Amino acid sequence: MKLGVICDGISRDLNHAVDVMDEFGLDYAELQFVGEREVGDHSARQIADIDKLLRDRGKPVSCLSRHVFAGLTTANKPGDTAHTMHMDALKRVIDMAHIVGSPLVRIMTNKKEQILWGSGGAEKWNVAHGAWDATLPLIAPALDVARDARVTLVVETGNGTMVNSNYTARKLIDDLDAKDVLKVLWDPANNCWCHERAWPDGYEEVKNGYLGHVHIKDVQTDTPRATLEVRQMGQGQLAGQFLPIAEALRSDSYDGVISLESVYHPGNGNFEDGFRRCVDLFKTTFG
Repeated sequence: MKLGVICDGISRDLNHAVDVMDEFGLDYAELQFVGEREVGDHSARQIADIDKLLRDRGKPVSCLSRHVFAGLTTANKPGDTAHTMHMDALKRVIDMAHIVGSPLVRIMTNKKEQILWGSGGAEKWNVAHGAWDATLPLIAPALDVARDARVTLVVETGNGTMVNSNYTARKLIDDLDAKDVLKVLWDPANNCWCHERAWPDGYEEVKNGYLGHVHIKDVQTDTPRATLEVRQMGQGQLAGQFLPIAEALRSDSYDGVISLESVYHPGNGNFEDGFRRCVDLFKTTFG
């Protein structure tokens, strides 16, 4: 399968990140922060330099991953100041995607309301009424922009966002009738927070044409204590699920990229050290 890494998980120095990619035979570069800037904030000259570096080194871009729509709430409305800022940033990222040849652009969703649907009394007392319906018009304008630009968006399953599971990601796509332009960026470790088991439950939600991109890391969650620990790959709660996920992706001829998300460090704050401790198992499992 196609393997890559979110480059700033190694280093925001892209040249060094690519050196490390070469060391471990990873082909696909996912860009989030390069230097001191998030994708969408670089100058034309900087984008040209990024493009040249990656093309010269033979590293196709898998995805441009800006935190579009992250931080918005259901109080935001399409066209308000904050939403407009995110839409403008999305358009800049799409412009960059055309230059660097990225087939995918990541979006997020607004902040999570915990209980969206219910029954047996919960529909009256516990549901955040209208929260989901308020999310849809925040995302819909991005789909029109992507269609016009002929790029595909991927919505990440995030920890604190309205889409925090493969179920909600698929529902977003279906409710917006957007399967042509919006896919799921599945981060099974993020989904642990809402207790969606990656295999088989999460995979079943997205296997039929919904999956566009994958992030891999390992975690241990303690939702009652509001605590999250990132762990070395294979030492968290996904340890027994990575292999069946990989086997299912192969069996179903998944042709997207799987990115190692290097957000683990072994206690010293050095994320490259964390990458080096995880990459062999990542390659063995998904390669």
